[in-house]
Amino acid sequence: MIGCDCDVCRSPDPRDQRLRSSIYIETPECSWVVDTGTDFRTQALRENIRRVDAVVFTHSHTDHIMGFDDLRRFSHARGSMPVYASAETMRDLERVFQFAFNTNNPVPYGDSIVNGYLFSRADQKLVAYLSDCSAVPDAIVDLITGVKVLIIDALRDRPHPTHLSVGQALEAAARVKPEATYFTHICHDLPQSAESRLPADTHIAYDGLKLRL
Repeated sequence: MIGCDCDVCRSPDPRDQRLRSSIYIETPECSWVVDTGTDFRTQALRENIRRVDAVVFTHSHTDHIMGFDDLRRFSHARGSMPVYASAETMRDLERVFQFAFNTNNPVPYGDSIVNGYLFSRADQKLVAYLSDCSAVPDAIVDLITGVKVLIIDALRDRPHPTHLSVGQALEAAARVKPEATYFTHICHDLPQSAESRLPADTHIAYDGLKLRL
């Protein structure tokens, strides 16, 4: 956090030094990124990402889209870049990044609807990604129950109007029953050391974390 001297912002643990939430998925057939936050360029350079075949957006808040322009490096290599988003998010992207779309040149999130994503292979549910949410409706739980990995919003311990708290995220995970849970979209009120008080199969995600499935 800019201008903050709290224990997390001054922590010597490199896992407490967090950039904006995003994930990169690579399979033998293709690779894609979910959200392009303000830090997308820094993250792509840090992880030496050489290929992105598509981009998928959860919603259009600035901390999830403002690295969009840095997709051009990957788009040039492909000749084009498929973009997937809800109709509302796509309208915002086309407005903010008109130059990219102009050929001449959901889970609740407060009052907004944010797309969550389930990545599967055949009949196997691999990863459910719910990065920004204030609730997980029963219909969503039914879709993702038994997933191998649940990546879910857990901003901090205290309640927040548009994000899940740690307690709420734990309750959601108990309903979904994943093999492992990773908290994401964490603010500086929640240190990495808090993982020690979480259930054994629940973790606090950190920048550069890699999962192989």
